[in-house]
Amino acid sequence: MAEIKSTMDMVMERAARMASRAVGQPDSQESERTGMRLAAEYIGLALDDLGQALAGQAATEQMAVRRGMAQALLRNIVLPRDEALMATSLRAMQGLVEMEQSAGDMIAVCAELKQILEQYNQHKEQIRKQLEDAVRAQLDQKLGGQQGAVAGGRMSMDPAMHPMFQKEWTRMKAELNQQYNQALDQRKEMLAQRFA
Repeated sequence: MAEIKSTMDMVMERAARMASRAVGQPDSQESERTGMRLAAEYIGLALDDLGQALAGQAATEQMAVRRGMAQALLRNIVLPRDEALMATSLRAMQGLVEMEQSAGDMIAVCAELKQILEQYNQHKEQIRKQLEDAVRAQLDQKLGGQQGAVAGGRMSMDPAMHPMFQKEWTRMKAELNQQYNQALDQRKEMLAQRFA
């Protein structure tokens, strides 16, 4: 007959298993959170050097802190809607380089990321201008006969305010964002693997 354990024995074994798992996890998770916090301070310009901040951590926690820093920094590299987001992305890339002792390939990947972000801004402006010109030409063609008869001149209308422009711009920007996000994600994944 199989040995039957008392309920108390089973509860004590389960508690011991949970305690042994809990001992290793919170330290690592807490260290990762510390790394994320330090990275946020760095991006917010409250911290000057991530490499120094990392070196100041306990040796047993440095890998987890480094992993947390990398996660936070990589999350902040995004397609720029404005200059502030571009500056944040550039600062995050600078932080990634500062965390590495031998940053040769890290610098190369970050340079690629910077180039992608700059190309995205240029491409977005180029597409927007082309769309504005196309909508303006289409509106001029539609209103051409009416304008000549009424005012004898050109009616000024902002093509960006036209619903046709808004619909097409939303579609084109979504496609552009998808294309550039895919390129960004590939590079960011390469960097994430380095910090895993």
